[in-house]
Amino acid sequence: MIDRYEVDEIAKIWSEENKFKKWLDVELAITEVWYEWGEVPEECLKNIKAKANFNVDRINEIETKVKHDVIAFLTSVEEFVGKDSAYIHKGITSYDIVDTALSLLLRESLDIILQKTETLKEILLKKAFLYKDLMAIGRTHGIHAEPITFGVKYLIWYEEIKRNLIRLQRAREVISVGKISGSVGTYIHFPPEGEQRALAKLNLTPCKVSSQIIQRDRHMEVMYALASLGSAIEKISVEIRHLQRTEVLEAEEPFTSGQKGSSSMPHKRNPVRCERISGLARLLRGYLSVAFENNVLWHERDISHSSAERVFFPDAFHASAFMLKDIINVIDNLNVYPENIKRNLDITNEVYFSQKVLTLLLDKGMPRQKVYELVQKNALESWTEKKSFRQLIFADPEITGLCSQEELEKAFSQKDLLGGINKIFERFNDE
Repeated sequence: MIDRYEVDEIAKIWSEENKFKKWLDVELAITEVWYEWGEVPEECLKNIKAKANFNVDRINEIETKVKHDVIAFLTSVEEFVGKDSAYIHKGITSYDIVDTALSLLLRESLDIILQKTETLKEILLKKAFLYKDLMAIGRTHGIHAEPITFGVKYLIWYEEIKRNLIRLQRAREVISVGKISGSVGTYIHFPPEGEQRALAKLNLTPCKVSSQIIQRDRHMEVMYALASLGSAIEKISVEIRHLQRTEVLEAEEPFTSGQKGSSSMPHKRNPVRCERISGLARLLRGYLSVAFENNVLWHERDISHSSAERVFFPDAFHASAFMLKDIINVIDNLNVYPENIKRNLDITNEVYFSQKVLTLLLDKGMPRQKVYELVQKNALESWTEKKSFRQLIFADPEITGLCSQEELEKAFSQKDLLGGINKIFERFNDE
């Protein structure tokens, strides 16, 4: 059920090992700046770069005593480096390291989500053109409306995923910042020039102003992008779930060889992947609420945000990657049933031509309310008594007294009904 590679690539980013590696990357970038300014002897820097390391178990052991994760980390690094570790963490505060490293983790995770979202976008466009001419009934309020084609559904999803890609790219840009500005953001012990030089080594830009932390509206925007993406994926999944209902069965998520749908009912083929996507999307929206709360902190900071972030960011990226994996597989292997699509299109006996007939009669000068009542009377008779709407219209003397046979035939033209769809698809020819 779970592709281990897809899980592991996110898990690796959010592992303790990688988190401390990012902390060390930031520390070393700052130490290099001190060296460039002549504050660290060359031999000491060489020793630091050669020996700098940490041990996760040792950090956890130290933290149980000191109750401070960064101090525990620095103590472990010191045990590897020796006396030259005095040049590490000079003039900075813990969250200069932690928040800058968090930006690196978020950016790394967003790169994975962006790549997978791009894959989903490409598949949706390919499927849209595959089903461009497959006529299907459109539904509003769950009720038959007018025909569309199956490909239009994919185009709508494609466009929304494109907008989500823009949100993700924007979130990546917004979070690609760091801060090395000290305990309350005032550069008392390490100047802005040093911050800029150190962050450049990490391909980050400095916040123009910060407190002890990077402001959490940036992190909120990352979580919003993930929640928005999750909502778009759920939107696709819910549509598939509706289309898979036994009474509809126009499409069905793939049911693999050996898969079982129910412990008690062997006939069951349930949309379980699309259903679990809905569940995970709810988690993402819940995490977004927490991210909004995290933006409201006391004065130059408190730590009410940090415990929540340690939970929801790894979880949110895991959930997003998993949802993308699932929906890509579902869309790529979706079972589409043209015969059922045609059957559903036909069950309302062409009442979907009602607006075309209404427009024709309006053009003949008949008052709108009179036209509406006349066409509705025939449509309701067709619907409730299972009669052909076309035949009822052609037999209505009030209508035939105003319209020629040729005009009525044109009002029931499927080609005219779908005339705008080719123009819609032309907008996507170069994508």
